[in-house]
Amino acid sequence: MKNIIDIVEKHYDSIVSLRRHFHMYPELSAQEFNTQQKIIEELSALGLTPRKIAGTGVIAELKGALPGKTIAIRADIDALELQDECGKPYQSQNPGVCHACGHDGHTAMLIGVAKTLVELKDNVAGTIIFLFQPSEECFPGGAALMIKEGALTGVDAVIGTHLWQSLSVGTSGISYNRMMASPDSFTITIKGRGGHGSMPHQTIDAILVAAQVVTALHTIVSRNIDPLEQAVLSIGSFKSGDTFNIIPDTATLVGTVRSFSMDIKKIVFERMEKIVSGICQAAGATFHIDKTFGFPPVINNPQIAEVFAAASMETLGKENTLTIDPVMGGEDFSVYLDQVPGAFIFIGTGNKDKGIIYPQHHPKFDIDEKALGYGIETMARAAMKLSSSKENF
Repeated sequence: MKNIIDIVEKHYDSIVSLRRHFHMYPELSAQEFNTQQKIIEELSALGLTPRKIAGTGVIAELKGALPGKTIAIRADIDALELQDECGKPYQSQNPGVCHACGHDGHTAMLIGVAKTLVELKDNVAGTIIFLFQPSEECFPGGAALMIKEGALTGVDAVIGTHLWQSLSVGTSGISYNRMMASPDSFTITIKGRGGHGSMPHQTIDAILVAAQVVTALHTIVSRNIDPLEQAVLSIGSFKSGDTFNIIPDTATLVGTVRSFSMDIKKIVFERMEKIVSGICQAAGATFHIDKTFGFPPVINNPQIAEVFAAASMETLGKENTLTIDPVMGGEDFSVYLDQVPGAFIFIGTGNKDKGIIYPQHHPKFDIDEKALGYGIETMARAAMKLSSSKENF
């Protein structure tokens, strides 16, 4: 059998070039037409038969020479609406669009996995499905449409990776159960009665009411949620008024709730309703709450997570394969996990010595490209282990 490390090393430079290409020409959710075409070209050159799916996505399969399971590997391909300030020669050429979450690397890595497994085809069991998914960055996400169009047909398990800046390059991080939270959002519109700033007694001050609501909402997690549970409530936007001497009649709050269970989600939103209602009633204001329930939480299958971790240990070493606490970020990889067992792993990209210190969704976000090779090798090893497994997941 060919040495997997040598194969990854052989293709490494081409994968770095691909990652930089995708970084230079990022495309927003559901607009990844050029990205889709580039992926199709790369996979076709390997002798695969890729096809379009979910509008701007791509799906392809590799049939191994040995009998085995069908394993899907997923990468997301869309970029963010953000101005790129990485300052590198491969900085985004599309104004206001930026790969500040690592999806350029995810796309390049999955092409690298395809290159690697094609060379190992005689030793590959079962079938490997390559899923290049659009629209991860916007709700309701592209995973549901991928599934609707048959992405998981006949699939026994699904795996995926996320390049993760808060982990140092040369390490990985995985949880054997809860991995990422369910991301929900809400908009609270408070209606009072406006008036002149010099005569507040004639008004119902929407700003004052909303300010009390903000303070009170932040007691929900600290006073209504079991401290051994995990939940986050954050207000990200507070908008009201236009000028210095007018008390506005409307205030709008926008925020997010992160949790891992329906019970916790229910408690948070029920308390939110009661708190806002009580404060508004006391002030004589009215309100409306719009709720958007996002993706389910990413809950790793423990058995598949163990296999994924073993693949990482072979790639990075046991000491560099870290068991991590769950994070409160959301990911629509969870939609696949609602259908078939699977697991998600983080591949470290941070490197203080190279100035790679900026978090996901920051204009200066970048990655240590050594992570690309580690991600390819880890995914390829995991896919081969899972497809040849005799165990039931």
